[in-house]
Amino acid sequence: MKIQKEHINKIKDYLWEIPTSFRPQYMNVPARILASETLLDEIMEDRSLAQLVNVASLPGIQGASMVMPDVHEGYGFPIGGVAATSYPKGAISPGGIGYDINCGVRLLLSSLNRETVQESLGVLSRELYNHIPSGMGKGGSILLSSRKMHEVLRNGAEWAVSQGYAKAEDLRFIESNGKLEMADPRLVSERAKQRGKDQLGTIGSGNHFVEVDYIDEIYNTNIATAYGLECGQVVLLIHTGSRGLGHQVATDHIKIIMGAMEKYGINVPDRELACVPFDSEEGQNYFRAMCAAANFAWCNRELISWEARTAWAKVFGSEVDDLHLMYDVAHNIAKLEEHSVEGKSSLMIVHRKGATRAFGPGFPELPEKYLKAGQPVIIPGSMGTCSYVLAGTARSMEITFGSCCHGAGRRLSRTAAKKQVNAPVLKEELRSRGIYVEAGSFKGIAEEAPVAYKDINEVVETVHASGIATKVAKLKPMVVVKG
Repeated sequence: MKIQKEHINKIKDYLWEIPTSFRPQYMNVPARILASETLLDEIMEDRSLAQLVNVASLPGIQGASMVMPDVHEGYGFPIGGVAATSYPKGAISPGGIGYDINCGVRLLLSSLNRETVQESLGVLSRELYNHIPSGMGKGGSILLSSRKMHEVLRNGAEWAVSQGYAKAEDLRFIESNGKLEMADPRLVSERAKQRGKDQLGTIGSGNHFVEVDYIDEIYNTNIATAYGLECGQVVLLIHTGSRGLGHQVATDHIKIIMGAMEKYGINVPDRELACVPFDSEEGQNYFRAMCAAANFAWCNRELISWEARTAWAKVFGSEVDDLHLMYDVAHNIAKLEEHSVEGKSSLMIVHRKGATRAFGPGFPELPEKYLKAGQPVIIPGSMGTCSYVLAGTARSMEITFGSCCHGAGRRLSRTAAKKQVNAPVLKEELRSRGIYVEAGSFKGIAEEAPVAYKDINEVVETVHASGIATKVAKLKPMVVVKG
């Protein structure tokens, strides 16, 4: 049955629900949508809500299946989806994390302002492009031996510190300190390791990028001060994940899990939702391999930071204050977290696929200077539009399992975008607006054109108005480096 507007109940402003009565034979919990009415109408144009309803069938799912306002259709789970299942016997589903395990975002802060760098943007864009390998399958200069690959998969960003690519203080400003302890490199296939052996320090293709921005507007002065943000300040935004290694981990384990569902008596309405009990052998093997791939991604973003710092020093001189890490946060991951449903708190397996953790003030993992502000939430926009820094709130813990949106969200497929966009014209248009674009192909520019995405401003206004995150700062691009 196709989902119509009449099937959706408005709970309160920005929060909507499809009740279990819509499909009682499958739905174990309601399906909830965080969106403005305008965005809800856009969301209904693809299969996102049908996928959300399917997610509500997962064994052991708690509270509700949820989507954020940037949601769009994905593999099994919609991208922008959140689902928490009971620990330890609830389901774990690779589709709820996605193929790019620990795709995420980090923000580096400089001591320079917009006026200082304006005359150097052309040189800077070329240096960043030359220092940071990008593009489909593109390898970097670091070739990992089997031993070193094991160390990266086990230790994550700590490996970059041990090899002199980063400072130990970076680790305090990364989600989970850049390392998931349950990682087991032995559960990552040799094929996955081969695909990743030369991909540390590379951004890949698709919607991944490195961007030089400036802070255009501050909305919350107290939180901005805690985060070290000032109006006019130049910052560097990195968006990428675990590359071919993470994709292969997902591919390997989805096949295994699909074959194991019958053994556990699991029947789901969409085979792309393949899942097994978390405490099963297959569930534990996937989760530990996923943790290893997540560690690889955190190390990858750390190596890209080193490359960016190298390019930065070449342009502005080594005496200029080094780019320092404000925060690094994942948006394709599963974590074990404490949450409360109907007043009862328990450990849960939280799947976030195209959704960002948004924990509020007092969360003990946060650096001391962020404790009163809440966890930074970094929301990249599409190429040529703005991005945002938000702060997580206690409210997110109440209604979204401590989660927020992760970007603007696609409204056109890559194929449709390529048909509509003249990439050379777009590149020139961006340049006329003061934005330097470096890319390996016009195809990549067309696929990631602003027209292909929802309105980032409305997405962010929605999460701010709903109370699950607080607007802190708006960033505007000056340099975009893509694959």
